[in-house]
Amino acid sequence: MTHNKFRFTIIALMAVLAVTAYLSLHIGSIKIPWSATFVGFDATRLNVSTETALTFKTVITEIRLPRILAAVFCGAALAVSGAAYQSMFMNPLVSPALLGVLAGAAFGASLGMLLSKSMLVAQLSAFIFGGVAVGLAVFLTKFFPGNRLIMLIMGGVISSSLFTSLLAVIKFVADAQNELPAIVYWLMGGFSAVSSSAAYLVLPFIAVGMILIIAMSGYMNVLSMGDEEATSLGVDVKRIRTVLIIITTLISSLTVALGGMIGWVGLMIPHIARMICGPDNRRLLPMSALIGAIYLLIVDNICRAAFSGEIPIGIMTSLMGVPFFILVLSRTESRWN
Repeated sequence: MTHNKFRFTIIALMAVLAVTAYLSLHIGSIKIPWSATFVGFDATRLNVSTETALTFKTVITEIRLPRILAAVFCGAALAVSGAAYQSMFMNPLVSPALLGVLAGAAFGASLGMLLSKSMLVAQLSAFIFGGVAVGLAVFLTKFFPGNRLIMLIMGGVISSSLFTSLLAVIKFVADAQNELPAIVYWLMGGFSAVSSSAAYLVLPFIAVGMILIIAMSGYMNVLSMGDEEATSLGVDVKRIRTVLIIITTLISSLTVALGGMIGWVGLMIPHIARMICGPDNRRLLPMSALIGAIYLLIVDNICRAAFSGEIPIGIMTSLMGVPFFILVLSRTESRWN
């Protein structure tokens, strides 16, 4: 892909994202005039009562806008994290779940919901235990000889298994009438419970994390050549990989804290982006971010508008992810190489 074509594609994707986000503001059970956002929710210009105009404003600013921003940033973050992991580990089949961050965050959120009725506590617990899970995976690699990358992956398997087992314990001891249904529903993923305060607190950290990862895309290109080649070029492989793992862990934990368990995005979207722009991370990462944001926003709209009752977004991403990923895998080998 030439530079001009890449730039045009990025601009086109940004336009699609902006249009999709605007349309999303008007999807929901409460019908809001298309002109409401342009006239500042002025009751006179909308020809409605002051109370109705205030309702429109509350629905847009306190419910739909935070949800849209959460879907956009979580989709972008999961896609960027997935692309970074696939490049770091030189494996097209890895995702942000590789080192146990999703399992740890799921356990943390469930534990928070068991011990407290506050969603903020559950979100904070998810963030903390997501980091703990990855920290455990990295810590375990120090006790086993062999290839460091392989040992890191094995540490992730152990960490994921441990926190998945602990999650099962939480489900077993949870109250079957109240706590267990809430835990199970949250684990299915969704943005219906995202508050404006939580969104505006978390999203800046996700944005900074993605910017840092994209800024390190040149180093990731070198890492994808292999450790020996990268070292010969003067790159501190251990330090760069550690920094990338820390950043991807943080933003992945934050996405789980906001939206629960949302699968396939970090695995599938980087492949789609790679088919469009090739394996150069300097192009792949921003492309993945935009496609991931558009994809998750569209899926969220489907979840809340296509059915009589809202369905968890994790179910929809899994249903849509399987056929998409089969198609992507059948066409992506040459692009990966």
